[in-house]
Amino acid sequence: QGEQSSSIGSCVKRAPAKSTAMAARYLVPVTNVAEGAVVPEKVKMKLARDASLAEEKTKAVAAAKKELSEQRESLKKRTQDYEKEYAEHQKKLIDLRREAKLGGNFFVEPEAKLLFVVRIVGIIKLSPKPRKVLQLLRLKQLHNGVFLKVNKPILQMLKLVQPYVTYGYPSLKTVRELVYKRGFVKVTKQRIPISDNAVITKGLGEKTGIQGTEDLIHEIYTVGPHFKQAANFLWPFKLSAPRGGFKCKRHGYCEMKGGDWGNREEEINELIARMN
Repeated sequence: QGEQSSSIGSCVKRAPAKSTAMAARYLVPVTNVAEGAVVPEKVKMKLARDASLAEEKTKAVAAAKKELSEQRESLKKRTQDYEKEYAEHQKKLIDLRREAKLGGNFFVEPEAKLLFVVRIVGIIKLSPKPRKVLQLLRLKQLHNGVFLKVNKPILQMLKLVQPYVTYGYPSLKTVRELVYKRGFVKVTKQRIPISDNAVITKGLGEKTGIQGTEDLIHEIYTVGPHFKQAANFLWPFKLSAPRGGFKCKRHGYCEMKGGDWGNREEEINELIARMN
């Protein structure tokens, strides 16, 4: 019996299986049995179990691969629809401006729905109330930036911290560059880079239907129904000091002397380009 078990031990060899996709997290060992060798009942059971696990793993990998390709295809189609939507919106504005000019009228630009706020002052000699408001706006560090929706409560909060921040209305190009270059998301209180669409799908897919980076950009730029979840999912942007520096932080942007804090409207895009 001892000779028999030793012969079986020498006949049964294990070779590590090749690594597969992330769909199956466990590694199924491949057991090779020599031809004509006597195989004990327990080894037979183990071989049957490994075979069934390998089959399940193959199916899971194939299903995950198919699902990923379908998601990528649908995201590509949605991205093309978004581009068409942006182009139509710009064309509509141009047509309205031309129509107003031909009629000798003034065209009133549509009110902005999106703000980008940048903190330009540190923590020295900061009173408690503005400190708390900046904390609520998630602007805890110098040169932090966040996307906010234009509404009365936000504008009232910005009035309280006006000398410590500068803000304006970002363009689509600015939103896209910020998300792609400096975009990080909050996953279990950790700062994770947007290295893959799967990061966004995992965090927002089930609740909001946002499946990728272009979906996230569209939701932010158009201030969609899930803007709050999308903006909170993004970690506050950590920008660099602007190339060429600030003009004068003590004075407002709209003052006669000229400065930095306050509402820049569309001019915020130029500042972000220097800070990004």
